[in-house]
Amino acid sequence: MTELVNDRFLRALLREPVDRTPLWMMRQAGRYLPEYRATRAEAGSFMGLCTNPELACEVTMQPLRRYAMDAAILFSDILTIPDAMGLGLYFTEGEGPKFERPLTSIADIKALEPNRAVSELRYVMDAVSLIRRELKGSVPLIGFSGSPWTLATYMIEGGSSKDFAKTKRMAFNEPEAMHMLLEKLAESVALYLTEQVKQGAQAVQIFDTWGGSLSHAAYREFSLRYMSEIIQRLPREADGRRVPVIVFTKGGGQWLEAIADCGADAVGLDWTTDIGDARRQIGDKVALQGNMDPAMLFASPERIKTEVASVLESFGAGSGHIFNLGHGITPGVNPDHVSAMVDAVIELSPQYHS
Repeated sequence: MTELVNDRFLRALLREPVDRTPLWMMRQAGRYLPEYRATRAEAGSFMGLCTNPELACEVTMQPLRRYAMDAAILFSDILTIPDAMGLGLYFTEGEGPKFERPLTSIADIKALEPNRAVSELRYVMDAVSLIRRELKGSVPLIGFSGSPWTLATYMIEGGSSKDFAKTKRMAFNEPEAMHMLLEKLAESVALYLTEQVKQGAQAVQIFDTWGGSLSHAAYREFSLRYMSEIIQRLPREADGRRVPVIVFTKGGGQWLEAIADCGADAVGLDWTTDIGDARRQIGDKVALQGNMDPAMLFASPERIKTEVASVLESFGAGSGHIFNLGHGITPGVNPDHVSAMVDAVIELSPQYHS
């Protein structure tokens, strides 16, 4: 493989010294960019874009041409695994993802085949390989998956949900069925991420988007337990260096200690947690990623710079911080405001690194 020119993202994940705080942005390839919208129109649909390795590579590269990001992230969707399992993923304008055949019984769960995450998702692996070649060692490539709990919510609800009533009903009334589903998904995600690493991903992130919907005990039982199982199954080295794992639970600030002990190298923080408090709590165990409020990008460039300074100051001196938003970028953001954020991190963060 081509030697990596910029590895500050990987070094920061391992809390090794860096010259400045690295940054990337969740959903950095997305609808806020006019070139993304043009490529999606060319693909004909969102899934048409996801399933075309050449176009997925193109939209992955687009933000890197505009901004000095320190990592690329595979363009795909967290719901590719349930789609590969035969649930029939589709997208409706203004309503988000839907499944034609949601899970309604234990028989549906027993019929799921975890290994289809690799056998049916060749297009994802082809995209990973193509992106890695296209990057030419400029920055690392991040692979990703949804967490088992997050995937399960979509598979049972049939789409997005405000209260996750069907999913929680199964978890609390039929825990055996829920654990069977989560175990199958953990196996599937582990296979999926392992194959991404084999094809060239140099770090991976597990998106636990809906873990924060759970109670204190239920989070450990139904979400964190299975992310930990996945991490134990992953290859931790490729191309002669460690492959770091990031766990991001939206709404997970109350469980930082437990998340830090799950085996991940870094914990992603949403915008509701003070990163300085998080560092004092768990920063001696893991790196921290985050966590500017995505809505701050609607503010003026001057206000954005002030907020970047605040996040950097809150974390303080030393390595182990990857600057990011506290969730994915909002589609209506002005691309120039992203430039303001990136420029501010590049200008202001070197003072925190000796």
